[in-house]
Amino acid sequence: MPIRVLVVDDSSFFRRRVSEILTSDRDIEVIDTAINGKDAVEKAKALRPDVITMDIEMPVMDGISAVREIMLANPTPILMFSSLTHDGAKATLDALDAGALDFLPKRFEDIARDRNDAVATLLTRVKTLANRRGLSLIKARQLRSATPTIAKPEPAPLPVRSAGEREAPAPRRRRTAPYKLLAIGCSTGGPVALQQILTRLPANFPLPIVLIQHMPGTFTTAFAQRLDGLCQIKVKEAENGDRLQAGVAYLAPGGKQMLVEGAPSAMRLKVMEGPASLVYKPSVDITFASAAKVTGDVLSVILTGMGADGRDGARLLKAQGATLFAQDEASCVVYGMPQAVTAAGLSDESISLERIAGRILAEIGHG
Repeated sequence: MPIRVLVVDDSSFFRRRVSEILTSDRDIEVIDTAINGKDAVEKAKALRPDVITMDIEMPVMDGISAVREIMLANPTPILMFSSLTHDGAKATLDALDAGALDFLPKRFEDIARDRNDAVATLLTRVKTLANRRGLSLIKARQLRSATPTIAKPEPAPLPVRSAGEREAPAPRRRRTAPYKLLAIGCSTGGPVALQQILTRLPANFPLPIVLIQHMPGTFTTAFAQRLDGLCQIKVKEAENGDRLQAGVAYLAPGGKQMLVEGAPSAMRLKVMEGPASLVYKPSVDITFASAAKVTGDVLSVILTGMGADGRDGARLLKAQGATLFAQDEASCVVYGMPQAVTAAGLSDESISLERIAGRILAEIGHG
């Protein structure tokens, strides 16, 4: 059965363009289009698509309001299209809070330099979200809660793996030294996951925190500001030369690389452009690898995300004695990055999203 997609945009040109790209893949069928949010809500109810692509700014009803109504009435994986502006970033984060699972820049030239790569990215995102349809039910339950928590999902069965596919985790070393740093990496689904975790940390959290979220450069400033307003800890977009302080989370700027430098007792950040050949900007691997050069007293966490960014950096951290938690499959939007570290035998524990904050506090002995 092909993946059934509803394309929503007030621009006839963009509706046609997206529809042509999606239908070029034989595994995808565009079942209809909608011209505004109200139209989208009605067609989502009538047609029950597998995935919806949604514009943000539309007449009659905007995309954020439409996402909220759809997630309450007909939970469906939704991919937002957004402009790469500060206002566009704020609106996209609002849409993710409302229940959308992922986003892409509306201008295809902002997705990738090569059109074929941009097309492939769009097709991959739609297919990935279609495979995680059940998670939309979790989002709907989340919306009904007044507190920033996520409802506990029903446990999903682990996929059947062939012999040797999953390596046995390495024996965990008994820690004799306190942690010096908390490092968290994520991608698709990460903004909501980070919010769930960071809002549960107390103001007197005893470690500095580095956050690596795959996100465009114009988005990370708005995201850091949003988190700072919601959390008891301080959250800021990282700047070159920042000296790491306990109870402060430093979000890697989009489009750049963030490195940890200095001594274990006096760590600082280096923010740089990095090689153009790197796929992820920021890259979890880059930040984790740099932290491994400074100290092994790191509690690292890999959250939901597509691909395997973080696996190589986690391997270097583990070699220095670090501890690694991975988000479990059932609570991930995309079980890619956590699966990569788990299959490589690098994860000490797989933990559901709702338990991660508590597990972090217990691990560092901060009750």
